[in-house]
Amino acid sequence: MQFKSLMLTAAASLVLAPAAFAERASDGEVKIIYWQAPSILNPFLSGGTKDVESASLVIEPLARYNENGELVAWLAAEVPTVGNGGVSEDLTSITWKITPGLKWSDGSAFTSADVKFTHEYCTHPEGGCAQVTKFEGVSSVEAPDDVTVVVNFEKPTPNPYGPFVGGESPIIQAAQFAECLGAAASTCTEANFNPIGTGPFVVDEFKPNDVITFSANPNYRDPAKPAFAKVTFKGGGSAAASGTAVMETGEFDYGWNLQLAPDVIAKMAEGGKGVPVAGFGPLVERLMLNQTNPSPDLADDVRSTAAEPHPFLTDPAVYQAMSMAIDRPLLVEVGYGKAGKVTCNWVPAPEAFNSTSMTCDKQDIAGANALLDEAGIVDTDGDGIREKDGVPLSILYQSSTNAVRQDFQALIKEWFSEIGIESELRNIDASVFFGGDAGSPDTFQKFYADVQMYANTFNGTDPQSYLGNGLCDKAPRPETQWQGENISRFCMEEYDALHAQLRETADMAERNRIGRELNDMIVQNGGMIPLVHRGRLSAHANSLGGVLLNVWDSELWNVADWYRIK
Repeated sequence: MQFKSLMLTAAASLVLAPAAFAERASDGEVKIIYWQAPSILNPFLSGGTKDVESASLVIEPLARYNENGELVAWLAAEVPTVGNGGVSEDLTSITWKITPGLKWSDGSAFTSADVKFTHEYCTHPEGGCAQVTKFEGVSSVEAPDDVTVVVNFEKPTPNPYGPFVGGESPIIQAAQFAECLGAAASTCTEANFNPIGTGPFVVDEFKPNDVITFSANPNYRDPAKPAFAKVTFKGGGSAAASGTAVMETGEFDYGWNLQLAPDVIAKMAEGGKGVPVAGFGPLVERLMLNQTNPSPDLADDVRSTAAEPHPFLTDPAVYQAMSMAIDRPLLVEVGYGKAGKVTCNWVPAPEAFNSTSMTCDKQDIAGANALLDEAGIVDTDGDGIREKDGVPLSILYQSSTNAVRQDFQALIKEWFSEIGIESELRNIDASVFFGGDAGSPDTFQKFYADVQMYANTFNGTDPQSYLGNGLCDKAPRPETQWQGENISRFCMEEYDALHAQLRETADMAERNRIGRELNDMIVQNGGMIPLVHRGRLSAHANSLGGVLLNVWDSELWNVADWYRIK
């Protein structure tokens, strides 16, 4: 099937669930807990899921993905396709029609000028944008009238649903952010903490890395929604505390990302106050390998930039041996049970993009040692640590603070020691680690370590933009205020060229093949070591209705439809 033919019918069967209530703000308060606390409400200045999802209560895209991974109109009147004339026959432009009469929460009109401005904001040459890959290949965005947005592409683009689609690419108000372009973006604290939006809620108070309070948006487009008058969004703590608060004590109504051992989840569910909900999307727990030198002896404009390659993690013998030393089935058993699967891939889902060219389900310590010996990377002084060109294979291995991740770190440290690699373990508060503070040395974007472990995912069912995170120019660096999605600073001309080919390819079978090849290229060349294909696991109170777990977009995508079961 051709990608173009899919676009002919993309919107045909997209229906949202009907509201289960009839009066706005009639159900009091709903309490949400994310153990990774939001640090900003502007997803363009943070790659952290907790920031993207908390912001999604306020700011919204033109279209997003429902719980089945289907593209649905949101602020747009319909999803543009070739069939309805919204996508040009030559695939070089997409025209969105905004639903007439939409208002920002301050009562002003939402127009195409806001959409056009959002593109200018994220792609400003003097700024840094965490979601810039969504605009890869865009030549211009036009606003010919108040309800029309035309996105033009440099070349035919069979998948035009990157810009302004999904929770990672929402629209911000031009009037509020007018003075926040380029290098000024991070200085606009009021706008970044209290964005004006079109979503079901407005910000009352935002305490970074702690708590957010929201009220129902009086100008929300559906007069019967949201059912809740207030939202308390608590951040911080631990996954265990979040699960307990929902399923055992009933203190909270929704707990996100319960990254806990299976037996712990089962025990919590016995509390009777709430239920766990799970689904598999493309979420992968992995080790990111720094391709550049994170030495604190180097200046910021050199440290963790391409000017200084890593002294040993770019050696195929080293990163292949590291992967061989890991017992992935044990990691799945210890950390996730049925909510995890062994994977060798960065993009294990949708299934059509899941590469089968690599196997990694068996640990091979002996083989890993033999590989390093053959490469001449040996322990010359008898201290148990191998050296490459005189540099000991000693790594700083960091991750966010979480019981499962610390269990993984301890196991992996032991396995690495068995092949002559010394590991210093470090864990960082998740709110800081996944934050976007350009001044912090501890963010995952700054990556001042050799190896770091985390998981993330992408919106929708086509990984084109996500695979763009491996492009050379998407590496975080000082001139982008440390924003960017290429966390490991991986860089291959061949990868960039193949990704450009993906952007121009319409045939679905060929897109799938290229996607799998890009996956293999970054894994086989040391950009990362995939560990576990994780299910998304959260929990909600028995009294909370309308929840539809979504592994293809923000988990809070349909919060306007939530209600209290009476």
